[in-house]
Amino acid sequence: MKNFPEISRKKVLVTGSSRGIGLAIAENFARTGARVILHGKVEKQLKNKRAIFEDNGWDVDYFKCDLSNISEVRKMAKKILNKEGRIDILVNNAGINLRNPLNMMTDSDWHQTLEVNLSSCFALSQEFAPEMISSGWGRIINIGSIMSLVSRSNISAYTSTKHGIAGLTKSLAAELAPKGVTVNAIAPGFVRTDATEVHKNNPDFQRMVKVGTPIGRWGEPEEIAGVAVFLASNSASFIIGHILVVDGGYTATV
Repeated sequence: MKNFPEISRKKVLVTGSSRGIGLAIAENFARTGARVILHGKVEKQLKNKRAIFEDNGWDVDYFKCDLSNISEVRKMAKKILNKEGRIDILVNNAGINLRNPLNMMTDSDWHQTLEVNLSSCFALSQEFAPEMISSGWGRIINIGSIMSLVSRSNISAYTSTKHGIAGLTKSLAAELAPKGVTVNAIAPGFVRTDATEVHKNNPDFQRMVKVGTPIGRWGEPEEIAGVAVFLASNSASFIIGHILVVDGGYTATV
């Protein structure tokens, strides 16, 4: 990991960071010397990850919260502010994908996906932005998806929220950039994580990814994590409201 002195000692919250892309992002920020706040729903997982971070000499803490409950999200944000004073870099990474055709998508599925994938991003941005503005420096990085740009069948709720992430990113960027806070999003393609393990034994899906992705393979979480650190760095200070696609070329050929 390249040394980014401007990130060292910054305070970073990465939602959904007990595994997958979120964990890789948290690890990369920790390597820069940042203080990393892990987040997840399962206490045991968070304790285990914190111990690993501490074994590496990284500055770390964690907070547990169910992002589908927005009042709890705001309570968590206030607890973090009370303890840390501020968050300099917010990475809204957590997300769920409840795969169902339209006639089987329940109201509960729709609202849960909306709250976790989009509403929590809005709420956390709203809670942490004032301190970023006060200090004249801040970064909000939203993890969208290639489904922020294109679509597939049977994931209407997920696709809607990821399109929403693109709109939220652009709107917040226009509002906050004059105040020293940059807002951007990353749109990963097909990345190999626990969440995509469901496709492991589906030969048709595997073929679709490999044939449809010019690089011919799945992405790895670390390939998204490096982009997140770059967007937080001063090297990206003129990148505002951008949806940075990291997909091995998939959307270039769809």
